[in-house]
Amino acid sequence: MDHPRDEVRVRLQTDRPHSARVWNYLLGGKDNYPVDSEVGDVILSTFPEFAAVARLQRQFLARAVRHLVEDAGIRQFLDIGTGLPTADNTHELAQRIAPESRIVYVDNDPLVLTHAQALLTSSEEGACAYVDADVRDPARILAEAGKTLDFGRPVALTMLGIMGQISDDERPGDLVAELLSALPAGSYLALSDGIDSNEALNTAVRTYNGQSANTYHLRSPQEIATFFEGLELVEPGVVATADWRPDTEARDTVDVAVCGVARKN
Repeated sequence: MDHPRDEVRVRLQTDRPHSARVWNYLLGGKDNYPVDSEVGDVILSTFPEFAAVARLQRQFLARAVRHLVEDAGIRQFLDIGTGLPTADNTHELAQRIAPESRIVYVDNDPLVLTHAQALLTSSEEGACAYVDADVRDPARILAEAGKTLDFGRPVALTMLGIMGQISDDERPGDLVAELLSALPAGSYLALSDGIDSNEALNTAVRTYNGQSANTYHLRSPQEIATFFEGLELVEPGVVATADWRPDTEARDTVDVAVCGVARKN
């Protein structure tokens, strides 16, 4: 019988780069392996702005969560594609404003699981849970998340940088729709993903796909906008991540991702 540690070791795939660990490296984190930093350096040599783009996505998360808690009154979050914990995670952002907020994180990387269990701790008033699952299995995600979240009350579904990991053949729009179908009216979708408008980024992603345990699929802004079909977009709609309700007018990098927040009526 295989030992659980052996299973984790196999899933970690430390001989190949993994998206969560490469992303951690690009954000300046330490929770990655040499193989992840090596491909991260290749990406940066091809597209030096990538680290700044990663930071822009984290900044969008902060602004979106603040809007959802302060303006929309959301107190429940389902964060899919969590990645490795860093500063200002979803539960920290939400519970800083509303300590009673309840958050469920979802990822399928065992390294993320280990860190999440240790670091993603809730306020006493709220709750914070982690689900080890793949976005391709929405039924499992919803069943597990339902142990912490009340699907009779509005939930914010956050999906940052995760749909690019789903190929067109895997019907990413259907996955988003299935997850949203379980959420009541008044729920929200906050989503961002990379776009295919920059040739240097396209080259960097091709390099990453050739070496990684995962592949990433850039799409056009119009394709990403289809994930919000049937929902009521919050102003300013689907825009570059730096342009979604910015805290400042300054922009110091090319923005190669779009994002949006939308309400289910």
